[in-house]
Amino acid sequence: MYVTACFLVFVLGYSLTIVLTSIGYHRALAHGSVRLEPWVRKALIELGPWFTGFDAKTWVVMHRMHHQHSDTPQDPHSPLNVGLLGMFQAQYRGFVQTQQGLLLGDPHYASIGKDLQLSWVARRAWFAPYVAQISLGVVVGLVWGWWLGIALVLGLMSHVVQGAIINYFGHAHGGRNFDLGDNSRNNHLAAWLVLGEGFQNNHHRYPSSARFSHRRFEVDLGYGVCRTLAALGVLKIVSTTLMPRDARTNI
Repeated sequence: MYVTACFLVFVLGYSLTIVLTSIGYHRALAHGSVRLEPWVRKALIELGPWFTGFDAKTWVVMHRMHHQHSDTPQDPHSPLNVGLLGMFQAQYRGFVQTQQGLLLGDPHYASIGKDLQLSWVARRAWFAPYVAQISLGVVVGLVWGWWLGIALVLGLMSHVVQGAIINYFGHAHGGRNFDLGDNSRNNHLAAWLVLGEGFQNNHHRYPSSARFSHRRFEVDLGYGVCRTLAALGVLKIVSTTLMPRDARTNI
């Protein structure tokens, strides 16, 4: 029973993190394929970092740079440049450089994210979410057992691993529906683990679509979450039309 509780707590933290990033940061803020209600958008920007550990604007700018320079030396996290083992370091280095550039007002970074603002956490205390998550894990561990506390912390901090799964397998292993200028791939395992994000080839061809799946056998669980949240009035789905990447500029 205790093992089951630990597993469920981990899944809860994992799911919360990936919903905030895949639906909120990625589909809503980075590409505008779904539109959040104003209060949800504001809450996501300010409160999102406390759950994901990452400032929304910094994440979006780094992701847009990935699209602009996909699998080139300028890509902040391409496996063609760093391989699997170097992916975590590349993600960390890219995020730190991007956030520092935004904080210093670097015109290059600022121009990419001019539609967003930095969160209080990014401006004042980038480490606070990690301290809060670990502290919460310690409290849970003291009250309900250490394995439950560890499961909670690992679930909440899983975005780093989720990102590595997408960025590596989605650009190194899998099939391709479209012949693009990058090495984006459709990896079904990554898609199942990270709410459809593994369909990188589809997404790079049609970044403005809220639906990442293209063929009938491709399952985008994230789009199912979008439809559920739309039914609850949290967001509106702007586009599921497969629109070429050069038809929109907010990538």
